[in-house]
Amino acid sequence: MKAPTGLFSALVLLLLIGAVLTQRPRPRKPTRRPTTPRMPSVPQPEPQEPTDIPPLILGPPSPYPDCPRECLCSPSYPNSLNCENRNIRVIPVIPFRTHYLYLQNNYISEVVAEAFVNATEIRWINLANNRIHRIDKQVFQKIPALLYLYAQQNQLKEVPSGLPASLEQLRLSKNRISKIPAGALSKMGNLTLLDLYHNQLSDNDLGRNTFKDLSSLMQLNLAHNVLKKMPAGVPNGLVQLFLDKNRIEDIPKDYFQGFSHLAFVRLNYNHLSDKGVPTAVFNISSLLDLQLAHNRLASIPLFSAHLEHLHLNHNTIESINGTLICPRSLQVDTSDPSQIPRLRYLRLDGNQLSPPIPLDVIMCFRHLHSIVI
Repeated sequence: MKAPTGLFSALVLLLLIGAVLTQRPRPRKPTRRPTTPRMPSVPQPEPQEPTDIPPLILGPPSPYPDCPRECLCSPSYPNSLNCENRNIRVIPVIPFRTHYLYLQNNYISEVVAEAFVNATEIRWINLANNRIHRIDKQVFQKIPALLYLYAQQNQLKEVPSGLPASLEQLRLSKNRISKIPAGALSKMGNLTLLDLYHNQLSDNDLGRNTFKDLSSLMQLNLAHNVLKKMPAGVPNGLVQLFLDKNRIEDIPKDYFQGFSHLAFVRLNYNHLSDKGVPTAVFNISSLLDLQLAHNRLASIPLFSAHLEHLHLNHNTIESINGTLICPRSLQVDTSDPSQIPRLRYLRLDGNQLSPPIPLDVIMCFRHLHSIVI
């Protein structure tokens, strides 16, 4: 009986081998990586310069040893110092030979005297579009022959003091000026242009004597301020007076009396009505261009035969009486050109008018080339 026993043993052995071969190894658990201990955070230092100011741009090499590195000194223009668009924050020392100084479109915050210690020959300074909030009065003691000062688009809160008597043009538009210090414009008999457009000047900031010494003034721009009255003490030699975008409600009857050269008056975007505008206040023989758009006028004020351009658009005018507004009689001799009113352009759109144009208007203003209704 040995054969069956051997067969049985062989069968058991085969089964055991099969079980071993078919058995799958258990998957190992993933090993965790050892945690890295956190390092304590180190505070980062604050930037040394304001983050909104780009880095300084240096100028090209110059043949002049005194040329500041951030400027351009051209041999073709030895009296010009071009430092515009260089991201300058501090005005460099200006060479003695400089007559024309260009510093516009930078990041300058103040103007101090040290930079001008040698620059006694400067005639023209352009400081437009910076961040200037202060101009040292000692600056102008260093540059007594200055003729033109452009400092528009800055952050000045008052007209600079100590301005030189030689100055001919002063441009201070688009600042934050709400004050003209007493005497700031005194002894400036050479000034021909004063631009204070787009500031914060009110009636209280303009005294009767503010402009009294400006005997040569030809252009005064006080547009886009907060004036409610016509400025007092304006020199009667003025040629251009711009008062747009204020809150002016009335004009004194004799305001323009004695103005023998006044040619351009702009009073657009104010609060003028018939009540506040005397009938003949603009009947000035020298006046060529009168702009009264965007007000509250219901009738056309009288004007002289020399007026060439009249803007009355966007008021409340309902009708036009050509006979009434004609500076000359309709029966005037048309063969004499000097007797015909010179009005060439008349704008009346934005009112309560509709075509046709009255015949007496056409008969009076024979030089009229354009009329907008």
